[in-house]
Amino acid sequence: MLLKLTVVFCLFTLGIAMPSDTRAQADPVIKVIYNNVVDDEDFEGDWGFSCVIEGLEKTILFDTGANGKILMKNMKKMDIDPGSIDLVVLSHFHWDHTGGLEDFLKKNDKVMVFAPASFPEEWKTDLRKKKIRLVDVSGPMIICKDVFTTGEMGSEIVEQSILIKTARGAVVITGCAHPGIVSIVEKAMDLSAIQVLLAMGGFHLRDYNDEELGQVLQSFDDLGVIYCGASHCTGDEQITAIKNAYGERYVNTGAGSIIDVGKFEWQPSKGESR
Repeated sequence: MLLKLTVVFCLFTLGIAMPSDTRAQADPVIKVIYNNVVDDEDFEGDWGFSCVIEGLEKTILFDTGANGKILMKNMKKMDIDPGSIDLVVLSHFHWDHTGGLEDFLKKNDKVMVFAPASFPEEWKTDLRKKKIRLVDVSGPMIICKDVFTTGEMGSEIVEQSILIKTARGAVVITGCAHPGIVSIVEKAMDLSAIQVLLAMGGFHLRDYNDEELGQVLQSFDDLGVIYCGASHCTGDEQITAIKNAYGERYVNTGAGSIIDVGKFEWQPSKGESR
């Protein structure tokens, strides 16, 4: 199956409060430090997801995997100092995305943690007793310059995703995409009115048959998602199909991968409109 990717672009205008500078210059570097999909054999694989986002106003840890020891071990292999992390963003309450937080906080308890407001009150109270700065996220909000959360999405499993504004378009990072990866991309586009340069993370498609997966890929095509990197809970067969569909525009996002958005070949042309 081949995607006929459409190159489109428009100016970034968030539908929420944001700084007056509406054009981004940042090209983030995303380092995947925890994943059951492994791209570098020097890294230990384990069920879950975590990545570090560098090159922005703040350095962000998105999700913490399941096991703190593995998280810290892989972070060390990536030469990331836990003390360099400014913000932690948690996608949803499942253990494979929050399990490493306790061990991380032993190394850095000065961070600000952004978690969905629907997280259990007992968990939030325990964190605040440890003097951790916690931000309850319900709707879309600014995390730091050029970085936003979609806010809580879904009903049975509530989840938030990260949206990064770059000079080349938007980067969308998901934990598991329980609310639906297409819905998350659509929400990101509604918030930003910008081309989605890259959608990456866990897509939770492992139970999708060929027809259902084809519909997701067609939606990505229709929405103009330029690059794609699926891992974690997406499913092995589904990842292979997405790789085949995207070809050279597929991005490896397993443990050990480093995604330098500044090296992406596609850039918007002046005057291109959506």
